[in-house]
Amino acid sequence: MRFYFKQIKTANYKKKLFSKTPMAKEIETEQDFEHQPCPLCNERTLILAEREVEVPYFGKVYLFSMTCNNCKYHKADVESTEQKEPVKYEFDISSEDDMKVRIVKSSEATVKLPHLASISPGPAAQGYVSNIEGILNRVKYQIESAKEMEEDEDGKKNAKNLLKKITRIKWGQERQKLIIEDPSGNSAIISDKAIKSQLRVKVVK
Repeated sequence: MRFYFKQIKTANYKKKLFSKTPMAKEIETEQDFEHQPCPLCNERTLILAEREVEVPYFGKVYLFSMTCNNCKYHKADVESTEQKEPVKYEFDISSEDDMKVRIVKSSEATVKLPHLASISPGPAAQGYVSNIEGILNRVKYQIESAKEMEEDEDGKKNAKNLLKKITRIKWGQERQKLIIEDPSGNSAIISDKAIKSQLRVKVVK
């Protein structure tokens, strides 16, 4: 997505100052580009937005988003302003306070919640700055959507049990491991409890 922004940047952009938000320490600037060609429907109804954000204990990142007013295509991503090495983070969720732990996730990251769910990279993958509760809410939404479409009673029962499990995790009544693997290095779990290690990337010959 960063490459796409470089391709369409012009001298005409809007620059704004933003106040502090829960997501990051300060949003310094935003650039908007309207009436761009949509990569999906090819209409010039795409709005591009780029924000530079200071994330405490991680550094500056770019937040990118593309939204088409015609076909409703949407894509978002996160990219550090510094070159990062492939990284793996592990975190044991054990209390309600852990819900507030800040998460930086790029579209190239794989999020794993063993025995619960996983979020894999792909064309529809999104990048964002959130927290552990936000990650669990995204997983909850996916399970609820799958439950509505499920016709098998056992499948519905399994989905219902997973939703109960997420509630117990959020209330600190059940422990859960969270793993984030990112070959781009643009992801992080920002906590002293998080275990950081180098991700070994497999080279496909």
